[in-house]
Amino acid sequence: MDAGATATGGLPDWSPGYERRAVGLLTIGFGLVGLDRWIIAPLAPSMIADLGMSPQQVNNLVAVLGVTWGIAAVLMGGLSDRIGRKKVLIPSLLAFSLMSSLSGAIGGFAALFVVRGLMGVAEGAFCPTSFASTAEASRPSRRGFNQGLQQSAFALFGLGFGPILATQMLSAFSWRVVFMLVALPGLILTVLLWRTIREPTATARPPVETSGEPTSFATLRELFSHRNVGLAMIGLFCAMCGIFVLSANIPIYLTGYLHLPAAQMGLVTSAIGFGGFVGQWGLPAVSDHIGRRPAGIIGFFAGAAFLYWFMQIGADTPRLFALLFLSCAFSFGLLSLLTGPVATEAAPVGRISTTAGVIIGAGEIFGGGLALVIAGVVIARFGIVAMLYLALAGLSAGGILTLFLKETAPRLLARNRAAPVDDNGKRADRADDAEKAARIADIAAALETTLNRPY
Repeated sequence: MDAGATATGGLPDWSPGYERRAVGLLTIGFGLVGLDRWIIAPLAPSMIADLGMSPQQVNNLVAVLGVTWGIAAVLMGGLSDRIGRKKVLIPSLLAFSLMSSLSGAIGGFAALFVVRGLMGVAEGAFCPTSFASTAEASRPSRRGFNQGLQQSAFALFGLGFGPILATQMLSAFSWRVVFMLVALPGLILTVLLWRTIREPTATARPPVETSGEPTSFATLRELFSHRNVGLAMIGLFCAMCGIFVLSANIPIYLTGYLHLPAAQMGLVTSAIGFGGFVGQWGLPAVSDHIGRRPAGIIGFFAGAAFLYWFMQIGADTPRLFALLFLSCAFSFGLLSLLTGPVATEAAPVGRISTTAGVIIGAGEIFGGGLALVIAGVVIARFGIVAMLYLALAGLSAGGILTLFLKETAPRLLARNRAAPVDDNGKRADRADDAEKAARIADIAAALETTLNRPY
C-alpha cells in the first residue's frame, strides 16, 4: 500500500470529491437505519391498540432487533474486510429496507417479532461495514468529524424526524402504511451506493501473522491487543442501556404517565433525535481536539446529569424537550465516539470493520437487547417510571469506566511525538502534562457549574 493510500485509509484513488460523496451517501444510509429501526416507537401506541400488545412486548420487538443486530455485527463485521465493502453494504441495505416495509404487512406479534429480528441481521451487517467505509474515505484529521456526521444521522432521522413524521402521517394513514412508506428511500440509496463506494486495497490484502502465513480471520488476541477495544465494548453497553431504554419507552412514559397529547408527545420525543444528532456529530468532532478520553467522560456524566433533571419535571413540554435534548446530545455522542474513532484507532491493521463489529455487536446484544428485556420486566413490575432509573444507572456506570480509556486521538498523539527529548532520551512532555491537567480542570469546573445550575 502506498503512502497516499495509507494516509487516506487504504484508498489509492482517494480524492476530496470522493470523500464528500461517499461520506454523504453513507450518512444518509445510516440515517435510514435509524428511521427504519425507531419508527416503531412513535407508532407503538397505535400498534398496541390495533394488535393488543403490551408495553413489554413493544420492548421485546425493539430488543430482538438489537440482539440480532449485535450477533450479525460480530459474525459479519469482518466479512467485508475479506470480500469487500460493496458486497456487504448493498445486499444488507436492500434487505433491511424490505424488512421495514414487510413490518407493515404483519398481522400479529409473533410474525412481527421474526421480521424485526431479520431486519436486525441486515442492519447489523450494514453498520460496521459502513463505519469502515467512512473511515477509509476520510483523512485521519477529519475521521472523528466524518464518522460523527455519519452516525448523527441515525438519531436525526430515526428519533428526530421519525416521531414528527410518524405522528403526522398517522393522521392520514394507518401505522401499516407508514412502515411501507419509510422503506422507499432505502431502495433508491442502494443504487447510489453501488455506483459510488470504492474498495480499499487493505480489503484485498489481509494482515499477516508473525509466522508469515496470511489469515482470513482475526484472532481474539489480535482484536483485543488494544485495551480500548474491551473498554469500548462495555462502555457501549452502558451508553446503549441509557439511550435505547429511553428511546423505546419515552413515548409511553409521556402519554401514559405524564398524559401528554399525541402531538406534544411527538414533539418531546423528537428531542431524543435532534439532541442525538448534535451529540453524535459534535462529540466525536470535539474529541479530535480535546481527546477521546475527556470527550467520553464528559458525555457519560453530562448525559446522566441532564437525565436526572428530566426525571424531576412534570408535564411541562418546553422543559421536557430541553432537558431530554441535552441528555441525549451527550449520550448519543458516545455511540459515535466509541464505535467510530475509538474503534477505528484501536483496530489492528486491515481489521477496522471486524473491530467495529465486535464492539457494536457486544453493545447491541446487551445494551440494545438485554437491557430492553430487563426494562420490560422492570416496567411490568414497578411501572414505566422505573425505566428512567435503569437508563440513569447505565450512563453513570459508563462514566466511571471511561476513566480508563487510553488516548488515541491523532492530533494529540502527533503533538506528543513532536515534544523535545531530554538528555536521558525521555520525551519532555511536561508542557503536555500541564496542558492535560488544565483541560481536566476546565472540564471539572464546567461540570460543577452545570450541576449547580437551577432547573
